[in-house]
Amino acid sequence: MAGPVGPLGVVIVSIILAFLAALAAAVQAPTPAPAPTPASAGLDLQVRLDRAGFSPGEIDGRPGSVTRKAVAAFQQSRKLAATGRADAATLAALAEAAPGDTVVSYQVTAEDVAGPFTEHIPDDMMERAALPALGYRSALERLGEQFHASPTLLSALNPGATFNTAGETLKVPHVRAPAEPPAKGAKAAPVTVTVSKYERALTVVDESGKILLYAPVTVGSSNDPLPIGDWKVTGVQRDPVFHYNPDLFWDADVSHAKAKIPAGPNNPVGAVWIDLSRPHYGLHGAPEPSRIGRTESHGCVRLTNWDALQVAALVAPGTPVLFRP
Repeated sequence: MAGPVGPLGVVIVSIILAFLAALAAAVQAPTPAPAPTPASAGLDLQVRLDRAGFSPGEIDGRPGSVTRKAVAAFQQSRKLAATGRADAATLAALAEAAPGDTVVSYQVTAEDVAGPFTEHIPDDMMERAALPALGYRSALERLGEQFHASPTLLSALNPGATFNTAGETLKVPHVRAPAEPPAKGAKAAPVTVTVSKYERALTVVDESGKILLYAPVTVGSSNDPLPIGDWKVTGVQRDPVFHYNPDLFWDADVSHAKAKIPAGPNNPVGAVWIDLSRPHYGLHGAPEPSRIGRTESHGCVRLTNWDALQVAALVAPGTPVLFRP
């Protein structure tokens, strides 16, 4: 028969009971959902902007100056204070304009990984001219363009993924649907394209002034300034061959000759060329989406391939293209 518990024993028993009660409460309490990290909040913002038609350029989950300009343009279109900051009112308007999940599942297809890929793309134009095509370097690069995302972001969203296996399921940004070329014989709705040198941005508006697309661009340089003025679209060529003429490039290698640079997304003018009434100038895609809006060009207007294709789907011969300071 156990004897009475002394004062020390009572203290020990109390401590043990208190510990067991705390442990039980911890086990039963629901695990709180993790708070959004700056990276996930930035990713959500960029994806919703993209889906709303205000392109942040290449989606990387790290909003910078290009994303802030897209936010300001969206705010202005919704008659909000154009601060470039994603405040509560802006986020609510974006959620209404682009509802739903911002990251979705995608199953890699056989076409995604089929290639052929161009693993090594030389810098020299003459060497590029000797290649059969300027395709994607890898399936990962192709998937990045498909989902408007940097390969680094896709890798971070999918640790351990191979990106080259058909049937593999990935997490990808839920971006806007790819632009489809107008049906043969279809008449494009009247639009106006404006390029702002100062803002490094392009807008496409309809007859009422509604913005159909806002996108970052790379425009000219001190050696090849943007030709300010009013021009018109004269034609659209998808998957263009680039006709390289070293006489038109101030920094060309003196040993170079005229050459045809094969088509492909890594062609110097990317996936599409929109020819303008100004000779030798156009709106076009680009092989390095991360540099759009941040670097200079040889006078033409560069966009990401996906934004350039969107513009191409909206314009037609005769569409006004206004280059502004």
